[in-house]
Amino acid sequence: MTTPQNTPQSAPQNAAPQNTAPARAGGNFRWVICTLLFFSVALNYIDRNIIGILKMPLSEKLGWSENDFGTIAAGFSFAYAFGYLIGGRLIQRFGVRYGLPGFVFFWSLAAMAHGLCGLIPAEARMSIGYPWLNFDTGFFIATLALPSTAFGFLMARIALGLTEGGNFPGAIKAVAEWFPQKERALATGLFNAGTNVGAVICPVAVPMLLKQVGWESTFYITGALGFAWLVAWWFLYESPDRSKRVKASELAYIRDGKAAETPAEKKESMPWRNILRYRAVWAYIIAGILAGPVWTVYQFFLPDFIYKRYNELHAQLGDWSKVFYFTTPATATDELLNQGRLFESGVWTGVFYFLAAIGGVFFGWLAGKLLNRGWTINAARKIALLICALSVVPIYFAPFASHVWLAVLIVGIAGSAHQGWSANLFSFVSDTMPRKAISSVVGLGGFVTYFTGGVVSKATGWILQTTGSYVYVFAWASSMYVLSLIAIHLLVPRIPQSPDNA
Repeated sequence: MTTPQNTPQSAPQNAAPQNTAPARAGGNFRWVICTLLFFSVALNYIDRNIIGILKMPLSEKLGWSENDFGTIAAGFSFAYAFGYLIGGRLIQRFGVRYGLPGFVFFWSLAAMAHGLCGLIPAEARMSIGYPWLNFDTGFFIATLALPSTAFGFLMARIALGLTEGGNFPGAIKAVAEWFPQKERALATGLFNAGTNVGAVICPVAVPMLLKQVGWESTFYITGALGFAWLVAWWFLYESPDRSKRVKASELAYIRDGKAAETPAEKKESMPWRNILRYRAVWAYIIAGILAGPVWTVYQFFLPDFIYKRYNELHAQLGDWSKVFYFTTPATATDELLNQGRLFESGVWTGVFYFLAAIGGVFFGWLAGKLLNRGWTINAARKIALLICALSVVPIYFAPFASHVWLAVLIVGIAGSAHQGWSANLFSFVSDTMPRKAISSVVGLGGFVTYFTGGVVSKATGWILQTTGSYVYVFAWASSMYVLSLIAIHLLVPRIPQSPDNA
């Protein structure tokens, strides 16, 4: 007997009959919800990306090595992996209305806690023993030795990772509740653009904050932004069937062939043993292991790549320190010149994230446009994924580019493709899974992505410590998306056409 391609058994028949005429949107409040999700994601990325922007000044001031920073970055990724996994289940249990703001509250506190590390003496060091396995000698006690400030940052990053992990499962769950299938990739691309807007603001604003208030207060200020978002969420968010701001015609458009969830169904979650029987879940996991960790390299190492590889930025762009620090090369201190160059590299990092934001929206729009032109969901989703995968391949040449603008363009196109890839891959989950499993599957995919990302972050630190070059890192990244798409197509040859699976 042949096993179904996307479901272990026939999907429950609780979908409402589809109308012969397509439903028309009678309102736009769902886009207000998308805007709230956009800002939650933007804040999420501002809080996590600051450390990448401040890598050079923090390393110099606090005495960190490349391995120390790799350990800090890996700590966040490992914690974020578990936060993603747990967050998906908690969002499924408590719902989006209460679950998502809970995560925002606690991650804002964790972001502010980074500033407390300034109370630790910069010269203090510490070591920790932990069990490790060597295949030749068996288990033994290994030692992690690093500056005490690095350990403080490691603890703060772990707290941040655990609490930020609920953001995307909650956002994807909200999109599944508030948007019909044909708009989900666009809505996902729009809110996911918040990752890039936050990341565009971060490299430009953080160097200015660093100069004006110091690195400790920079963490305090950016972390506190989450509390303003909580106020807006409390007054605006409710499920579509309970919201007083949604017209009946818009509600019908949102449902568009799917039955409304009851309160019990919203809190119902599917057991893991049933979730893992779906072939689409394994396709999503493989894509998370292969392609997902590439984004962690952008988050934590891209500003450093630009700063180190193109330290002649000031020669190509002019001495920006004269503009922003009111000094001249003859009178400038090394610290002021480094701050000027940090700002310059931050601007180029911002350009990268701006390009990435465009890609997330464009490729989300592309899939919806193909669907509106009569393409099947299978063809529309996979063509969008294929274009994204091929657009990443040239990143192999980024370390060899002779000019900073060319390197940023190559990496920016790859980042743009990654965001478009993510928008369609998130929608792939809601295309293939029952609603009661969506948050859990997104959480599981995030877990494997960021757990692998922790390994990649630590390995990247080791590669930089050993070779001083990003060549091997970008060579690895260039092929991961194509391999992921091959795995997706082999496991799920045909994405189901129905508007909702459950």
